[in-house]
Amino acid sequence: MTVLVYVNTAKQVGDAEHIKVFATVDAAERWFEENDPEGLAFEYEVLE
Repeated sequence: MTVLVYVNTAKQVGDAEHIKVFATVDAAERWFEENDPEGLAFEYEVLE
């Protein structure tokens, strides 16, 4: 299983808006459309 991770470098570490984790591509796309159209997320494997 993988997730998509977005890091907002304009925010400080620990800020609630610093990192976003998305379970699906659709969820990430919807968030980016509304909040950061030029932003990027990277795929990260979830360890079980």
